[in-house]
Amino acid sequence: MTTDYFEFYHLPESFRPNEADIKRQYYALSREYHPDFHATAPPERQQEILRLATLNTNAYRTLSDPDARMAYILGCYGLLEEGKQELPPDFLMEVMELNEQLMELEFDPDQAVVARVENEVNELSDTLEAGIEPVLVGYEQLPTDTRPQALQQIRTYYLKRRYLLRIRESLAKFATRS
Repeated sequence: MTTDYFEFYHLPESFRPNEADIKRQYYALSREYHPDFHATAPPERQQEILRLATLNTNAYRTLSDPDARMAYILGCYGLLEEGKQELPPDFLMEVMELNEQLMELEFDPDQAVVARVENEVNELSDTLEAGIEPVLVGYEQLPTDTRPQALQQIRTYYLKRRYLLRIRESLAKFATRS
């Protein structure tokens, strides 16, 4: 059974949680579950403390990183499972065209093409970010019955962003060659 990190930290599930609250919970639980403070406890209790200390570290790493937090929440709802990664065909076509341009750069390096692809990726990213930000900010206040629709939007954003990050990584390789 997986522990709910938000529940563990007594925080509401949110894509934009209060970072100070996450840090405050982490430090409070770090003190409470530090193994040195339980050195004289029975072995079973020491094991439990070690488990809780590890859980605290994992919760902090996940919830304090926006990308890891998003993947975590989507994963909790089974939205990142293999076979559930469909994206809109128009976006896939755009990405395919960008990848074709990248393949051409392999054989014919051209800084103007690199700059054009970078601009296209930046425009796509900016549009994605602007479109999803209200959903991420408002997620916590949504009624439970409307959250699945928001989660689908966030999943699509997450998957699109991953595609664009891979293209950025390829572009970075071309930038280091020049």
